[in-house]
Amino acid sequence: MPKLHEIIEQHWQRPRPLLGAVLWPLSRLFQAVSFVRRALYQSDRLKSRKLPVPVVVVGNIHAGGAGKTPVVAALVSGLQAQGIRAGIISRGYGRSFSGTHVLNENSTAAEAGDEPLLLYRQTHSPTAVGSDRADAGQALLAAHPDIQVIVTDDGLQHYALQRDMEIVVFPVADAGRLNLDLLPNGGLREPLSRLQEVDAVVISGCTEAHQNAFGLHRNEFHSRLGTGNIYRLHHPDELLDTGRLNGLRVAAVAGIAKPERFFNTLRAMGITPAETRALPDHAALTAADLPQADIVIITEKDAVKLSDGLPHSVWVLPVCAIIEPDLAAFVAGRLNLSKTF
Repeated sequence: MPKLHEIIEQHWQRPRPLLGAVLWPLSRLFQAVSFVRRALYQSDRLKSRKLPVPVVVVGNIHAGGAGKTPVVAALVSGLQAQGIRAGIISRGYGRSFSGTHVLNENSTAAEAGDEPLLLYRQTHSPTAVGSDRADAGQALLAAHPDIQVIVTDDGLQHYALQRDMEIVVFPVADAGRLNLDLLPNGGLREPLSRLQEVDAVVISGCTEAHQNAFGLHRNEFHSRLGTGNIYRLHHPDELLDTGRLNGLRVAAVAGIAKPERFFNTLRAMGITPAETRALPDHAALTAADLPQADIVIITEKDAVKLSDGLPHSVWVLPVCAIIEPDLAAFVAGRLNLSKTF
């Protein structure tokens, strides 16, 4: 029997009139509370804190996965390529520890959260996590005083931290829809009108066929996922020869917001898993969660949760966001950031 949240999420895509009649008043209440909260911060009745370097928020107005973390990785890597020292802060959702933590090479997903640890390992950028993002930013700057700009992974609605730029990641599946409602009747945290107030919108999940602008914002960017070579867990130099999978039992596991995207990506690469296992987003992953198979392919987000000592059958599919036009150049130009190395 489907759980309540599954029924509601299905309603977001295929509205049910009776359920909508029940949820619509709750959405109006949610909207009113969100409006008042933001107004209190804008009027300084609730205090927000400013960091000594520019802050770029990369967030979304959707509940659930919108492809935000790959966009953050691509933006930070793009800034680094221009010689700009960028740091990352995040809430660290799903971690087991509280307080602020500045990541190091020994940090674990339990300490940092899976997405911040993934960003840290992908970009090698200074990274800190904390429920209070201003505290996380100050701790990061204390440890790395040469940082020129901080990119916050999520936190668009975290108004306790002042920001210099706001970038919203918006999924292409909803880019043409005008009937989207706020939680719980719809999947939005803020109304669509919020898109007109931010500095840029990145439409995620695009393909090369999406050449025309959707017209959501004057500064509109398109993001699509590119795949890398599948590598053995903890051994990125050892690549999987996908041409020799015939006769082998292949399984796939994903603990992300929309696991079918991962499974479909594998199929598009010519890999048809005999078994797919979808786990909740940010779910803990252990060897016991892995199917019995000759080859088990997982996401990079899940890979950071697994330690050494696992069977050699575990392999990882890396993905990256390809953003057009150049988002990093846009951010650097808007904030007047200059090369320092």
